[in-house]
Amino acid sequence: MSERPVYSTDPDFCEACRRSPCTCQEAGKRRQPEPVRLEFRRGAKGAGVTALTRLNMHPSLKEKMLSDFKKRFGCGGTVKDGVLELQGDRRDPLEAWLKADGYKVKRVGG
Repeated sequence: MSERPVYSTDPDFCEACRRSPCTCQEAGKRRQPEPVRLEFRRGAKGAGVTALTRLNMHPSLKEKMLSDFKKRFGCGGTVKDGVLELQGDRRDPLEAWLKADGYKVKRVGG
């Protein structure tokens, strides 16, 4: 039997090389199989929220990323059912930041 793990809950676990932390050539690349979805949802009462969906990431890392976004953009936000929500229309700066960080972004709706 192999000593290499088959599955891990560690957020740094790499499925390509089966190690934590990653030691393969793809260590610098994001492991995001499909583009993240960025959309603006307007609620019944006004301003609306910018939602970031399909982000493959450990929940604690989503919370950390949300905290960085809130500090960077000066707005409130939350994580609901794995979806990052920022108050207000933040699509343009959020898309620029995500692309600079190596994510593929697909805008959904308006």
